[in-house]
Amino acid sequence: MTLTGTNNAITFTEVDDVNHPRATYIYSAPAAGPAHLNHGKRGDSWGRVDVANAPSGTAAVSWSPKTLLDFLIDVFLPAGYPHSVTDDYVPYQIFDSLQAFSSSIAGLLSSRAVLQGVGVGNASASPTSALLLHILQDSSGRVATILFAHRVGTALEPECKMYRLAADVFNDLAMILDCLSPMIPAGAPRVTVLSTAGVLRALCGVAGGSSKASLSAHFSRWGNLAEVNAVSHRCPPPSQTRRTWPYSAHYHLQKDSSQETIISLIGMLVGSFVVSHVTGFAATWISLLFLLALHLGMNYAAVRSVQMTSLNRQRANIVFSTLLASDPDLSSQFLTIHPDHEHQKNDTHDQPSWRTLTPAQVANQEKIFEIDGILRWSQAAAAPQTLGSCQIGVSLQQFLAPSSSSSFSSSSSSLIPGLRATPRSLRTPIPLPHLSTLFSEESYILYLSPTSKRIRVGNWHARILLKNTSTTHSQLKAWAHALLAARILSRSSSSSHSSAAVSTENEMLESIVDVLDRTLQFLNENGRFERYVASLVDAGWDPSVAALETRSGRRIVL
Repeated sequence: MTLTGTNNAITFTEVDDVNHPRATYIYSAPAAGPAHLNHGKRGDSWGRVDVANAPSGTAAVSWSPKTLLDFLIDVFLPAGYPHSVTDDYVPYQIFDSLQAFSSSIAGLLSSRAVLQGVGVGNASASPTSALLLHILQDSSGRVATILFAHRVGTALEPECKMYRLAADVFNDLAMILDCLSPMIPAGAPRVTVLSTAGVLRALCGVAGGSSKASLSAHFSRWGNLAEVNAVSHRCPPPSQTRRTWPYSAHYHLQKDSSQETIISLIGMLVGSFVVSHVTGFAATWISLLFLLALHLGMNYAAVRSVQMTSLNRQRANIVFSTLLASDPDLSSQFLTIHPDHEHQKNDTHDQPSWRTLTPAQVANQEKIFEIDGILRWSQAAAAPQTLGSCQIGVSLQQFLAPSSSSSFSSSSSSLIPGLRATPRSLRTPIPLPHLSTLFSEESYILYLSPTSKRIRVGNWHARILLKNTSTTHSQLKAWAHALLAARILSRSSSSSHSSAAVSTENEMLESIVDVLDRTLQFLNENGRFERYVASLVDAGWDPSVAALETRSGRRIVL
C-alpha cells in the first residue's frame, strides 16, 4: 500500500500466495469544496476507487495460450506452485500420470477377462455363484489387509519408495491373474486364482495408500499436505482397491485426485477403443503385457525421481560412509584412527573438508529394493562393499542372544561356546558391565559379533540397544557408529589374514570392544558427529525424521 499525490490517493496492490501481483486499486479522497461539506446528500463524501489492473474474475477474459496455461495450473497443481512443493514434484507427477494412463487401459482388458470368467453371456451362469465368489474375494482381501498392515506397517514410511513400486507390482500381478481366469477350469482352481488376485489387490491398497501419503508429506513445503494429496493423487482405502465386481475398473480409476482423474478419464476413452478392437487371444495378451511393462517402467521412473530428505537405513549407509571416507582424520588406507594428528583435527574443526552428499546425489545411488538392515560401505569410484547387517531397537534378549531371534546370525551360538540359554536365565560372554560404562553418556548400546567362525569381510552383525532417552539424533549416531565399527573390523580382519579361525574367544571379544571404544571416541571428539549432522542439514537433509526402525522397537531403562 502506498500514499501518493496531494489528494491523498492510496494505491493497494493485491498479491497471491507467492507475492505475485494480481490487481491494483487506487483510492482517491473526495474533492474539497462545498459539496464535500454538505453531508446531507448521499455520496457527496464518498471516495473513489479506480481499478488499474483488474483481477481475472472481474474483467473480460481473453483465452490466450498463457491464460489457458494459468487456468490449468490453478486447477491441477497446488496453490502457490512451484514454491509450495519440492523440486522433484513435477517429474514424479509426469511419470505418475503416464503410468495411470497405461494402467487404466490394462485394467479394462483385465475387467473384460473377469466378466468372461464368471460367465457373462453364458445362460447357464448363476448369479448366486458370482455373488459368492465376490464375497470370497472380499473376505480374503480383508484378511490380507490386516495381516500385511501388521507385518510391514512400521516400514511403510521409511521405505515408501520401495512400497510405492511394490504396490503396482502387486496390482499388475492381480491383473495378469484376472486375464488368466477364463482359461482356468471352473470350480476351485478358478476361485483360487481370483481370490489370489483379490489378495494382491488388497496388498496394493495398503502399500500404495501408505506410501503415497508419505510422498505427499515429502512434496508439501507449506504444510499443504491435504491439498497436495488431493490435487496430486489419492489412493483409496484398501476396501476400495478390491474389484467391486463386476462393475469396477482398475484402482487408478477410483482415485478422486484432479490429475489422475483426468488422466484416467482419457485412459478409459482410449481403452474403450482398445477393448472394442483388441479381441483375439494373442492380441489381448500382447497388448496387456506391453501396457503392464509401460506401467511398471513409468512407476520405476517416478520413484527414481523422488529425492527423499529423510535418512532411512540405505540412505544412512550411503551418506555416512561417504562422510567418514572423506574425513582426513580417518586413514583411507587402513581405516584406523590417527592418534597423533592433533593439528589435522584442529584444522578439520575449523574448516571441515568432508564430502556431504545431497538428497539428489543419494537418489541416484540408492536402490529401490534393498535388503533390510544391510550395512554397505559406499565410496566414490568404488563399488559398494557389504559389511554385514544391523538391527536397531532390539530387545535385550535379542541383544544378548541374537541366534534365537535373528536370521542374520544363525550360527552365533556355535561361535561363542559360553552362550547358553534356559527358560529363566541366559549366559552370555558379552561384557555388559564394560559396555554399560562405555555407553553411559550415550542413548544407545552397540555390539558387533561375527556370524561365522571364520571372520571375514561381510559377516559382521551389529545390534543396537536403544535407551528410553533415545532420539532421532542418537539413532543416527548409533547407525553411523555401527557402520564405522563394522568397516574397521572388516578391514582389520582382512589385513591380519583372518581367514583362519580366531585364536581364542577372549581375544575376539577384546578386539571388538577396543574397536567400539576407539570409534566412539572418534565420533565424540570435538563434537565430530554433531558437525556431521550440521553438514547434513546444510546439504538439505532432515535428520529430525525417524526412519531407521522398520519394526516396532524396544527401549531399556538403565
